[in-house]
Amino acid sequence: MDLPTAVKSYQFGERAKSELIVVSQLCQALTGFADTQKSGGKKMLLLLMEQVRSEVAFAVQSTGDKEFERAINSLNEAISLVESDQPEQAVMNLSAAISASTTPAQNAWQVLSDHGLL
Repeated sequence: MDLPTAVKSYQFGERAKSELIVVSQLCQALTGFADTQKSGGKKMLLLLMEQVRSEVAFAVQSTGDKEFERAINSLNEAISLVESDQPEQAVMNLSAAISASTTPAQNAWQVLSDHGLL
C-alpha cells in the first residue's frame, strides 16, 4: 500500500468505525424506547445509517479496499433489519461492519508506522 492510500485508508477506517459504533449504540437504545417514540427514533436512526453508508461508499471509491465494501454489505443488512423493526438483530451486522472497517485502518497503520508517521 502506498502512503497516500494508507493515509486515506486509516482516516476512512477510523471514522467509519467511530460512526458505526455510535449507530450500534443507537440500535440498542431504540429497543428501550416507548412504543410512541420508536417510530421517530427509527426514522432518525435510518437517516444516520444511510449517511454512514454514503461515507463508507466514498471510502470504497477513494481507496478501492474491498473491506469497505464488506462493511457496506453488513450495513445494508443492518438497515433492512431496522426497517423490519429488528434493531437488536441489526447490532450483529453492525459489529461485522465495524470489523470490516477496522481492517483497512489496521493495515494502513502498519504502513504509516513503518514510515515513522504514526
